[in-house]
Amino acid sequence: MTDVCVEMSADAGFPEKCREARLLRIEPRAAPPPPPGGEGSTSPRPAAEPKSAAGDDRAAERCAAAPPESRPLSSASSSSIGSGFGPGDLASPEKLTAAPPNAPQFGFVSLSGRSREMEDAVSLRPCFFSPDGDGSSPLHFFAVFDGHGGSHVSALCKDRMHELVAEELRQAAAERDVAGDVFAAAARRAFRRMDDLALSSCACGRVGTLFCGCDQGGFSSQIVGSTAVVAVVHRHRIFVANCGDSRAVLSRAGRAIPLSSDHKPDRADEMARIEAAGGRVIYVNGARVLGILAMSRAIGDKYLKPIVISEPEIKACERTREDEFLIIASDGIWDVLSNDLACDIVRRCLRDEGRRRRPPPDDGGGGSYCSTAATLLTRLALGRKSSDNISVIVVDLTRS
Repeated sequence: MTDVCVEMSADAGFPEKCREARLLRIEPRAAPPPPPGGEGSTSPRPAAEPKSAAGDDRAAERCAAAPPESRPLSSASSSSIGSGFGPGDLASPEKLTAAPPNAPQFGFVSLSGRSREMEDAVSLRPCFFSPDGDGSSPLHFFAVFDGHGGSHVSALCKDRMHELVAEELRQAAAERDVAGDVFAAAARRAFRRMDDLALSSCACGRVGTLFCGCDQGGFSSQIVGSTAVVAVVHRHRIFVANCGDSRAVLSRAGRAIPLSSDHKPDRADEMARIEAAGGRVIYVNGARVLGILAMSRAIGDKYLKPIVISEPEIKACERTREDEFLIIASDGIWDVLSNDLACDIVRRCLRDEGRRRRPPPDDGGGGSYCSTAATLLTRLALGRKSSDNISVIVVDLTRS
């Protein structure tokens, strides 16, 4: 050991090498090219979409002109910032900075934080459905999925949940307007179908083959699940469907209004439901279902059925002129930040943008102030020692 220490101290280039390594960790890096398998790839982490200004313009034009059913599922640009993680650095954040016409401005950050594995997923689908069919009154889909036990269920939710909700809305919306009861019925069916897909999928990513013969099959696929908080924004209403302990919060006239309620095992009504289903709430590092799962509802988790259910709680609220913004985030934010504090931070960002009296630029940076607000929330959560993955979406409701 003495020889090793002497050799290290004698290396004149050692401090320079440390600085070089540090610079490499914090420098932004380009996102790697997608795997040759395309959508059929089974990589545990979805690759970031490449940024193309020309492609963004063409996608935005298509979103405004084409019927919602034929629009691309993701027409906004995205960028990825370096994967290195050091003290005070953000680990692999993804920031969405553009929105198509007719959509509210929005931005997000999603990163692994201090956790070794990234199990969160974020889905942003502006103009994903239009009840009238002509695109004049589109619905916009924003969702956060917080996985546990693995990432394949949250990744599956990211890829399929908006499609299932759109299909159910298309079948349920006989009228030209989507009312609260119509959305509630459609969301419940969509969550049920999503749960069935999760229960029949393998941890390697294959759907419909729970025992596909791979190394990750069998019990490894049955212990994976995900929360789901889905917000659908209409020009007159906001719909939220929640399953798990992720959360959506609306800021209206300077007040924080929660649009979802966390499904924790020690919540009185949830504890009664768990016990009625034959389960128990055991306190092991907090309240847990059978001492295992720290939430009482989730998509997937086959080994805890029927105690853990995928039934979402639905809330619909009418939009007003006093609505400011919407925050949708995983518990990596809410475990360390209160609703009021999170809304206060975002409100300051939006007010600073308003004082500049500059319209959002049209070169792919339309939601930059929303991304700034999401980044500030993320940094504060990291500063308060959040140990979980962190995913947060900020939607500006004042410009739509």
